[in-house]
Amino acid sequence: MSQQQEFFDYINEGYKTKGEFIELGAAMLGEETVTNAIVKVPLKTLNRHGLIAGATGTGKTKTLQVLAENLSEKGIPVLLMDIKGDLSGLAQPSPGHAKIDERHEKIGFPFEAKKFPVEILSISEQDGTKMRATVSEFGPVLLSRILDLTETQSGIVAIIFKYCDDNKLPLLDIKDFKKILQFATSEGKEDFQAEYGRISTASTGAILRKVVEIEQQGGDLFFGEKSFEVEDLTRIDENGRGIISVLRLTDIQDKPKLFSTFMLQLLAEVYETFPEQGDSGRPELIIFIDEAHLVFEEASKALLNQIESIVKLIRSKGIGLYFVTQNPKDVPEDILAQLGLKVQHALRAFTAKDRKAIKLAAENYPSSEYYDTKEVLTQLGIGEAFVSVLNEKGIPTPLARTMLRAPMSRMDILTEKELNTVIGNSRLIHKYNQEIDRESAYEMLNSKIEKINEAEQEAIKKAQEKKEKERLAKEKEKKAASRSYSRRSTRQNPIVKVLTSATFIRAVFGILKKVIK
Repeated sequence: MSQQQEFFDYINEGYKTKGEFIELGAAMLGEETVTNAIVKVPLKTLNRHGLIAGATGTGKTKTLQVLAENLSEKGIPVLLMDIKGDLSGLAQPSPGHAKIDERHEKIGFPFEAKKFPVEILSISEQDGTKMRATVSEFGPVLLSRILDLTETQSGIVAIIFKYCDDNKLPLLDIKDFKKILQFATSEGKEDFQAEYGRISTASTGAILRKVVEIEQQGGDLFFGEKSFEVEDLTRIDENGRGIISVLRLTDIQDKPKLFSTFMLQLLAEVYETFPEQGDSGRPELIIFIDEAHLVFEEASKALLNQIESIVKLIRSKGIGLYFVTQNPKDVPEDILAQLGLKVQHALRAFTAKDRKAIKLAAENYPSSEYYDTKEVLTQLGIGEAFVSVLNEKGIPTPLARTMLRAPMSRMDILTEKELNTVIGNSRLIHKYNQEIDRESAYEMLNSKIEKINEAEQEAIKKAQEKKEKERLAKEKEKKAASRSYSRRSTRQNPIVKVLTSATFIRAVFGILKKVIK
């Protein structure tokens, strides 16, 4: 038996599956593609998460596109984080190319151009169906972790939420939360102190600065109503294909805090909302997180722990998470260990640091008698990758250097006219893009503060009036006393009158004169 035949049997046995699957491409022996040695991904294990890694320009985005297309074909909805802005082309069929036909001939199956059902989403000022969430939906624990607060500050946030719950003050957007923070140490200080104890102005000031940081990155657009219902990510079109939701994030690259905030809230909401699925044989939703390092590089230790917990638990809800990044080391080790599907495109070795990273990357994959993994990692061509998946029993398949199939949709962005057409045809845009600013904590507290101020002004006015009345009363009393004294001083005693009369004085002087003589 030839080596190629042995390899063919080795791959087909290793990737054999009884249930539904996705075909990624054909395995390669050396530089040659072994036709019909198909590398397959079982639908059953797609909720075990995955990694797509590789240097810039090696084909990561096209691999993501291929996976999204095939998932949609199987009736599985997909959410894509489109940070580079090159995934909207899924809504239009590929124009085809001679090189695509040549590639598919080597793989062993024909190429078919198709377009897919796409929903354009946005969390910023970009056009698309708006994805928002309220501050209340975050809750005190998640919000504290996102803001990277101390234990004391987290306790204050918990008190703030409790006060709002007790007093029926809806926390919807950032201005609501900022207002209650200020209220807690000013007009509402006595209320808080009587019910929950003293709240430090230094702590609320520190929390407020963290909130402002998120606000400056665009959080004021993300927090608010109407809240996006995550069930709308799992829609199927009239042809039974899963809707591919493309979240436009081209203006978020310089706002990692907002991106990680959004991602954690979304994952937490999905986990809380979706029921336990059990062993259904297919996922409910697959989420691809492109430029995944943006999620992790600004994350605190508490936030990373939260993400790790969600990654471990969310697969039981039938949700698969796929991280797309340049190097596996961009993903924390504890999370990397949870990823079942690994697609590793070429890595470049320009420095000693690069060579060390390649060696570490090679250790993430099963050893193979057919490849020197760390050597081949630098030699993979565009559209080629090392692939390892979990079979239906949850066991890693043989490592396969794979020539990946080409996307069936356009490998380029939509024109502005095409994009507007897709957005205009959305069934969700009228549901979520109406501006809602109902009465919430901000307005209610302003009204309460106004009443407090009015009461204080009324109290001050009454105090001043009382003081003025007292002053006038004292002046009146003083004047009365003065008049009384004046009357007494002018009404002389009769004896005094006699003693001071002119006749009396003359008489006295007369007597004196006689005595002297």
